[in-house]
Amino acid sequence: MEKTMRVRKLLAGSLAGVLLAAVTACGGGESGGSDGTTLVVKTFGQFGYDELYKQYESSHPGIKIKEENIAKLGDYSPKLQQWLAAGSGAGDVVAIEEGVLVQFMGQPDKFVNLLDHGAGELKGNFLDWKWQQALTRDGSKLVGLGTDVGAQGMCYRTDLFEKAGLPTDRDEVGKLWPTWDAYLATGQKFVAANKDAGFFDSAGNIYTNILMQQGDHTYYDTDNKLVIDSNPGVKTAWDQATQMIAAGLSADIAAYSPQWNAGFKNGKFATIPCPSWMLATIEKQAGPENAGKWDVAKVPGTGAVRGGSFLAVPTQSKHQAEAAELAKFLTSPEGQTAAFTSKNNFPSSPQAIDDTAVQSATNKYFNDAPVGKIFGDSVKALKPVYLGPNNLAIGDRVTAALTAVEQDKLSADAAWAKALEDAKRAG
Repeated sequence: MEKTMRVRKLLAGSLAGVLLAAVTACGGGESGGSDGTTLVVKTFGQFGYDELYKQYESSHPGIKIKEENIAKLGDYSPKLQQWLAAGSGAGDVVAIEEGVLVQFMGQPDKFVNLLDHGAGELKGNFLDWKWQQALTRDGSKLVGLGTDVGAQGMCYRTDLFEKAGLPTDRDEVGKLWPTWDAYLATGQKFVAANKDAGFFDSAGNIYTNILMQQGDHTYYDTDNKLVIDSNPGVKTAWDQATQMIAAGLSADIAAYSPQWNAGFKNGKFATIPCPSWMLATIEKQAGPENAGKWDVAKVPGTGAVRGGSFLAVPTQSKHQAEAAELAKFLTSPEGQTAAFTSKNNFPSSPQAIDDTAVQSATNKYFNDAPVGKIFGDSVKALKPVYLGPNNLAIGDRVTAALTAVEQDKLSADAAWAKALEDAKRAG
């Protein structure tokens, strides 16, 4: 354990030097504001940029960075829409989550073209599909630069597994569920042996992970036509999620609710699909008293992208050149590596993915799980799933319908009909 900490400190020190060299190479120093320019960065969740901000400020005299963070994406995205529509309030750099990216790609005039600020030379620093997601169809404008990708795993409580007579070793746990049907069967064994906890938090998380493995689109096709009722992958995910509800596997605890936060700490559910970025959330909510009780195994089925973001510069920024340089710095391979070591946000940069600091990374809180290897094994082979303009709104309505099933307010068939009706109204 002590050796691991020493290695991390050495890596952190070397990263700082590399990052400063990268800034100089970008020519970012020339854009420093001797008049004391403050760049406002708008984010949600946890991006892991605190140390990067300090490094950037130290190498750019006169530049100060102020991050304004809204914890929940559901609260952040409407605010971002309002700021852009109003023409003020968005600051200088904004984070855009992949689930709402299409909405903003439809209004590229709201954002600075990063190709005009030398970003074209950085294409090789990103997975090709990640780069293409923020590029207009004609290739003339780059709206954002990729940060992380939501590489998937399955987090689980070793103490609850042991209590239920299930294996606790992460490799053996992964073998329990090569498929989602096998995951259901494992869950039935768990709930038969443990009446004090659900097998998972709520069906919405399960549904979303299954859905993202079903093909190259979900509720919309690539022409932005609503296809929720004709895309078989959506119904497949729904059917599997409702089967698990019927089997009694759900703790019926809505994600991001106060009960959900407490559930991590109190052991109210044994598993949760966890994109790499969720590890920081679990550690924060479960608290230091549960260190070592959580672990990470492979996710059932094939991997798929769940989450991931971009950094963009709104045209309303009064410091567009400086903001573009900061976005390039934060999304550089070195910046993505540093964000991963800070908050487990898995890189979208091939160079960062291959970095020793990523590949060899372990997470002390999660029983020293080799998170770099777990999340990195297949991430380069992942293909994106197209998410249409109102993807989040429709997803919320489908999740609400699943909740109605969990709470015995609607049958699975009636809830599905309601989900389709609500989705068509939203889409």
